Amino acid sequence: MALEFLIRYKESNLNGSKGEMVYYAERKSTHWLRPDEAMDTIVDATSLTRGDLKNAITSLAEVLAEGLSEGRNVDLGELGTFRLEVSSRYESSPEDVTVEDTLKVPRIVFYPKKRLLRKALKVRMSIDHSMVMPARTRRKKD
Repeated sequence: MALEFLIRYKESNLNGSKGEMVYYAERKSTHWLRPDEAMDTIVDATSLTRGDLKNAITSLAEVLAEGLSEGRNVDLGELGTFRLEVSSRYESSPEDVTVEDTLKVPRIVFYPKKRLLRKALKVRMSIDHSMVMPARTRRKKD
């Protein structure tokens, strides 16, 4: 299966091209490998029972949550590494640098190992030039 994209357009607000129409690709839809499908594939490829696999996944989620809540990176071998990343805002003086005002909300980031990266680089992609649509507009919150 290929990743399929459509073309969207909008008016640019960047200084060099302000007011000009710009075009970009946006993924048409996201296809999911559902948990049951993934579990069926693993059960068929291993000697694990469905119950064993569910327990392993639940335990893995607990290990990840515990490790990340302690600020630790969690290395899962051939799969990759999960870690917390926290961005920082710029402040005008050292005294202005505080946890509350300077540090942004932590994000969980996954860094796959080379094998997964190589697979991702081989994914087929296509752009449907018959679908050129305006940019999505964000709804204003009440």
